[in-house]
Amino acid sequence: MPHSRKNEIAKFLADLLDRRYSIPGTSIRIGLDPIIGLIPYVGDAIVSVAGAFILVVAAQSQLPKIVLIRMSLNIAINGMIGAIPILGDLFSIWFKSNVRNLDLLERYAARDRRVSTVGDWAFVVSLLLGIAFVVVGTVVGIIWLLRYVWEILQGIQ
Repeated sequence: MPHSRKNEIAKFLADLLDRRYSIPGTSIRIGLDPIIGLIPYVGDAIVSVAGAFILVVAAQSQLPKIVLIRMSLNIAINGMIGAIPILGDLFSIWFKSNVRNLDLLERYAARDRRVSTVGDWAFVVSLLLGIAFVVVGTVVGIIWLLRYVWEILQGIQ
């Protein structure tokens, strides 16, 4: 698949996840990210995996590693904070990690490219695994915290 087709898919995905719909009566735009994020335990993980496609396109476009790190941090921040019920979804409406990553992709993809190496791909795969670890760890931590609070509340009654 040519880079331009992948870039179009990345644009579509960023729009769908972060700004496809407007909240009636406001200028606030939202996407599926905060809506899917409402699904307990797995919503934010699903959105993080979907948003990681933009990171893969960036790696295939041979963006500098520092830009890939910035994009990974955007995904991780959105995943970690997004895992906090309700507050995280409000954060996702404001933060728009996928649109931020698309902006980085478009800004840096137009520059001179170099051939990607096995080391570059190992770096990107490790970033993706790190993001997955952080998002899953956050979800597990929140589940543990909610169960702990539930047990305390059950003991009070």
